[in-house]
Amino acid sequence: QVQLVESGGGLVQAGGSLRLSCAASGSTFGRYAMAWFRQAPGKEREFVAAIRWIGSITDYADSAKGRFTISRDSAKNRMYLQMNSLNLEDTAVYYCAARNGVASAPMKSLDAYEYWGQGTQVTVSS
Repeated sequence: QVQLVESGGGLVQAGGSLRLSCAASGSTFGRYAMAWFRQAPGKEREFVAAIRWIGSITDYADSAKGRFTISRDSAKNRMYLQMNSLNLEDTAVYYCAARNGVASAPMKSLDAYEYWGQGTQVTVSS
């Protein structure tokens, strides 16, 4: 069993930056990947970025490329999302996800992940 807790969300002006963190606890045996998803009001949860735990292979949504950077610290069992050049469309609840064991689904898929955090609110203002 894995527990995930996000932090670092808040209110930021357009053009600003935030760094989200995800602290994981519980089993890390066979850790495959971790990812960030987000959900804006009235919309479906969507993929933002993902990272393989070993090898640091990454994948990004088109909306995140060039602005967001996903990283992880395996020794601390933490994952980060550095978000720069934020705009109003980035406003959402951001969720941390993880999977132990190799998944058949792509890293960008919701189906690839077993465990989810409670989410952290990111609000971008003009």
